[in-house]
Amino acid sequence: MIKLWNYFRSGTSHRVRIALNFKGVEWQYQPLNFLTQQHKEKAYLDLNPQGLAPAIEIDGAVLFQSPAIIEYLEERFPEPPLLPGDAISRAKVRAMAMLIGCDIHPLNNLRVLNEVKALTGQDAPPLDWIAHWVAEGFSALETLLSRDDSRHPDVCFGTTPGLVECYLIPQVYAANRFKVDMTPYPLIRQIDQACSKLAAFQKAHPDIQPDAPGK
Repeated sequence: MIKLWNYFRSGTSHRVRIALNFKGVEWQYQPLNFLTQQHKEKAYLDLNPQGLAPAIEIDGAVLFQSPAIIEYLEERFPEPPLLPGDAISRAKVRAMAMLIGCDIHPLNNLRVLNEVKALTGQDAPPLDWIAHWVAEGFSALETLLSRDDSRHPDVCFGTTPGLVECYLIPQVYAANRFKVDMTPYPLIRQIDQACSKLAAFQKAHPDIQPDAPGK
């Protein structure tokens, strides 16, 4: 059985849950309580020395870093594909995904937000900081989407959801959670709404995970 060590609200965990559901493979949820620093305890550090989420036990190995996990899932379970068939299209899709995974999410994850709060003396999450980096990335992505006349309006590339949506939907969830104004991004909002109707995304939603409050 595939085991995914993750935290319900972690964006990187969320994207891997989507990929696993998209591939239709069975997997087991292993919660990590970030509030009690469980991810920093020896038992988890023995699995993932970086002490971050997610980590996955699969095929007798332990993998971490969500981009590596998702790429492995794509190779291990090629159908349905997360990436298009030709090299140029795959590069374009990866670039859109990394726009989120490299340039928005790392600046707005929990570790960085806590450091920003400590350096600025704030008690609450730095909403201006969060909104700035979301706007930087989402404005660029919205432009890319607007220039692609060949894509279906409910997806970022081609005609079906794939790698970009694995990254985008968790980032939209985080943006909404931190009250980022999403009105400038109608194309992104349409894609998010369309994905919310699909089982792979519904099952991955943070609010219904076993470690979510009230579950």
